Amino acid sequence: MDVGLVCDACSALTPIGVPQCARCGEPVALDPRPRNKAPSVAGNNGAAATAAPAKKPGGTTCTKCGTNVPPNFKFCQICGTRVVVAATDFAVDTRPGGSQKPAVTGQQAKQDPRGTLPFGGSPGAVARAKLTLIRGDGEDGISFSLAGIDHLAGRGECPISFPDDPFLSPTHCNFRYGNNQLVVRDEGSLNGVYVRITGTVRIEPGATILVGEQVLTVGPAKGFEDLPDAEGTYYSASMMRPSTIEIVQQLRGGSSGWVYRPDTELVTMGREGNDINFPDDPFISGRHAQLQLTGGVLSVTDLGSRNGTFVRVTGEHVLKHGDYVFLGQQLLRVEIV
Repeated sequence: MDVGLVCDACSALTPIGVPQCARCGEPVALDPRPRNKAPSVAGNNGAAATAAPAKKPGGTTCTKCGTNVPPNFKFCQICGTRVVVAATDFAVDTRPGGSQKPAVTGQQAKQDPRGTLPFGGSPGAVARAKLTLIRGDGEDGISFSLAGIDHLAGRGECPISFPDDPFLSPTHCNFRYGNNQLVVRDEGSLNGVYVRITGTVRIEPGATILVGEQVLTVGPAKGFEDLPDAEGTYYSASMMRPSTIEIVQQLRGGSSGWVYRPDTELVTMGREGNDINFPDDPFISGRHAQLQLTGGVLSVTDLGSRNGTFVRVTGEHVLKHGDYVFLGQQLLRVEIV
């Protein structure tokens, strides 16, 4: 499964962390709103006043260099500054079935300066947590307040919807409250839900982990029987070596890639100098993670990697403040408030 964002201009897949599309050069970002404030100018009374950038016919004036930027450009073609777009020009449709948005009071606007979208609760409900989308450039994007009990996410008509993500199921997962805890539950999605681990975590046989762009299924090595067929003939092939752990690479389309069967109880993975190396994966650290099987217990450890090690959720998983959840091509940070 590839990890990245889909370019809005040409629909090419761009890896996470790359700010521009490799095919067409367009910037890759989910939130086109500017982070820079409008310049301040002095009024007639000497007080500073905030002035919106003046628009010229057929374009917008760049707030940094004054260049006239064409209407369809999100960045200045001269200096690269993000074009200032009025808030009314930017609409986040979290429900593909309709563009109706919840009313936001003046008090809510003061409390949500980054454009947090409240949903799922009755008017006046207090959100106990929120999910912040991590954009392709690594910066924070839109946030979703979790003010109700159930908060479905997916590609379809869900409160948290990413309709352009082809790796999300229509109803992919549910962020819900139970026993005063926030949990995420996979709703039978095709590609699953992954949570970033810290330190060492025990995993069950057959668990799936995400390391960089590599989706790996891990379990104790299976035994084999060398038996003849009904006519007494043995199958001739390569010898099966003794092994402890079996690691299977999952490929795009649902097929399996290589199978690694080491005869040691500890296996390291990374870009180079490990038991298993992925030199062409730009999202894997030099020493990224390790797997260990001790006394029949299987565990995975993140070795301080930059992009983290993720484990696929089975059933419900309790979320903590600061956790990262990966679904489809979307990376969300959990913030308990």
